[in-house]
Amino acid sequence: MVTQVLERRPGSQNTTLKILGISGSLRKESYNTALLKAAKELTPREVELEIFDISSLPLFSQDLERDPPEPVRRLKAAIRGADAILFATPEQNYAISAALKNAIEWGNRPEDDNSWDGKPAAIVSASTSARGGARAQLNLRQIMVELNVYPMNQPQLLVAQAQEKFDSAMNLTDAKLRDRLRDLVLALVEWTRKMRPSGFGV
Repeated sequence: MVTQVLERRPGSQNTTLKILGISGSLRKESYNTALLKAAKELTPREVELEIFDISSLPLFSQDLERDPPEPVRRLKAAIRGADAILFATPEQNYAISAALKNAIEWGNRPEDDNSWDGKPAAIVSASTSARGGARAQLNLRQIMVELNVYPMNQPQLLVAQAQEKFDSAMNLTDAKLRDRLRDLVLALVEWTRKMRPSGFGV
């Protein structure tokens, strides 16, 4: 699998706001990855959404942090180049997944090269349970303190009983959830403009 990157839309300028989407699930039919794909469909014209596939990242080793493997270099470059981050996190054992924690560690290291530093962010989650990933979202917010990431508090989106909200092709079919997801993306855009008033683009 490769990193999925949106082409710049015709007529867009270097002030286009760039959101990096990261799913904490490695499953091919992941509801969290499907949420990011739905968010990509719902972004306004002046926004680009890149979905980074973290499945190629090796397990974090401090021995490699000064000369990381190429997938890690791509991740850190994608984080640096983004104006905001959209995390889609599954809940595993009351917390975020090991895969997402691994990606976060690579982005945060070495100590003097925290790629996440100062990024505005939003969180979505999907689960087949009734809680919709609430505990994973709380866990991720705790981690963001160390990353110096600025999470948006409202609106929140937790998709419970996700198997009822997507069709067999993993399309988000629930109209109310699509509206709420669109609202969250728009709110993240406004949050990013507040946090980074000097503009966007690299």
